[in-house]
Amino acid sequence: MRKGYTFTRHFDLETRQHEIMGLDLGEGVPRRTLILGVTLCVVWCGGLFLVFGAPSKYTFSIYMLPPLVIAVLGAQRNRRVDRRRNLTCWALAIRYVRRGHRPIINGGRRAAERSEWIPVRARWGDRIEQLLELPGFGGLEPVLGGIEQGEITAGAAIRLDARARLYGPDRVWRARQRTGLAAKTTSTATGKAHR
Repeated sequence: MRKGYTFTRHFDLETRQHEIMGLDLGEGVPRRTLILGVTLCVVWCGGLFLVFGAPSKYTFSIYMLPPLVIAVLGAQRNRRVDRRRNLTCWALAIRYVRRGHRPIINGGRRAAERSEWIPVRARWGDRIEQLLELPGFGGLEPVLGGIEQGEITAGAAIRLDARARLYGPDRVWRARQRTGLAAKTTSTATGKAHR
């Protein structure tokens, strides 16, 4: 059995920004965190500025704290998958909860039908039952759709009854003669031999 190793994690060099417009940052801030933080601050603060106006001394932390916390925690390496950042794992988890996993059928040759997707209730597992037990959340039952005990969440079962057959060269030769390919190849081969 072959075994593969990934060494790229050991060669991960983190670039740091040591100075911004003449301001010394000391040891430096990781550039990935800095770029992510600036982008999130511009988007978050810009949206809040358009909706609520300029921040006051009481609302300044609402303007600045969420994007900075997301940038600092999101740019760190994930503990379970060390090749990914936390922000990537968060995005994948949110996408799975919202949209689910669309199965790949026959190597992508056929798109999965809606009935073959994993339903919301199956994706969320026991957490959905705990949520529905909370007061006021019982009304979500029709939206989430119930799964009956023993219900199959995918398409119909496929019966596997394939038989292996071994054809010898005589059977293949007869099949070729029936299609006319053998007659063409022998006539061209004999024609070339006579010339």
